[in-house]
Amino acid sequence: MNRKNDILFYAVLLAGLIAVCVVALFVGAVAVPVDEMLHSNIVRLRLARIILAVIAGAGLSVAGVIFQALLRNPLAEPYVLGVSSGAGLGAALAIVTGLGAMGTWTLPGLAFAGALATILVVYALAREPGGATPVQTLLLSGVIVSSVLGSILMFVVSISSSDKLHSVMWWLLGNLQIFDWQLLRIVSAVVGVGLGITLLFVRDLNLMTLGEEPAAHLGLHVERTKKLFFLVASLMTGATVAACGLIGFVGLIVPHTVRLAVGPDHRRLVPASALGGAAFLVLADSFARTAIAPLEIPIGVVTAFIGGPFFLFLLRRRKSYWR
Repeated sequence: MNRKNDILFYAVLLAGLIAVCVVALFVGAVAVPVDEMLHSNIVRLRLARIILAVIAGAGLSVAGVIFQALLRNPLAEPYVLGVSSGAGLGAALAIVTGLGAMGTWTLPGLAFAGALATILVVYALAREPGGATPVQTLLLSGVIVSSVLGSILMFVVSISSSDKLHSVMWWLLGNLQIFDWQLLRIVSAVVGVGLGITLLFVRDLNLMTLGEEPAAHLGLHVERTKKLFFLVASLMTGATVAACGLIGFVGLIVPHTVRLAVGPDHRRLVPASALGGAAFLVLADSFARTAIAPLEIPIGVVTAFIGGPFFLFLLRRRKSYWR
């Protein structure tokens, strides 16, 4: 792509995102007359959901791009280091113990604390005496921690009462219902700062895809770059999960689809994935709200329904995506 084509491509993506958001504002189980749109509480709730879908979709997609680049694995996704298990356990404990009822901040706060604690434990386990954190060791540490936390989560779920079990499962399946604009602002700030840092150091991300040794020979401080990007991607993922639960496959589907259109250059791939992920999650949420209205399908079910066949397609595709 040349610069003119880049601008046109991003303009089309942005226009598509805006169009999807406008349509999502009008569709739902309850019809809202156009003349009442500005004063309707239903529209305000839909607007909050749309904004959260945009932020979560962008954050998960960019986190997926980062993990795929650093791990040099086209099947990597934002939950690969166990962040989802830590956040899920924190949220489940908040619901089962009743702490989640103490305030709107308690559940997302404990979920984010669980995600952050998981990141720290994984890094502590993977860190070698010299300060290096080999990618393979980091992956294995993530698998170990995720397995342990997952088993604890299943134990907590198994001893939950029926009413709390429903709440835990609803959260684990993901939903974009949000009633606190302050929480939305904080999640937006975390994802926004993470996206800004990624774009600022995007050339370093390109070098990391060459491998650690070639990147080091080209003058890149590999360990510092790995730590920065792993931290940024994990924090974006943790903030997103804390606000809307576990939404799978977004960080896998979108980066792959966008890479087919723009190529592997992260200067194009990162912003395009952010826009594509935002539009994808708004569409998925609109479907979740309207498919069996007035009932609502958990957003994680919708993305998994799309992501499962896509994942199978990736496994069966002979031509490599990674070049």
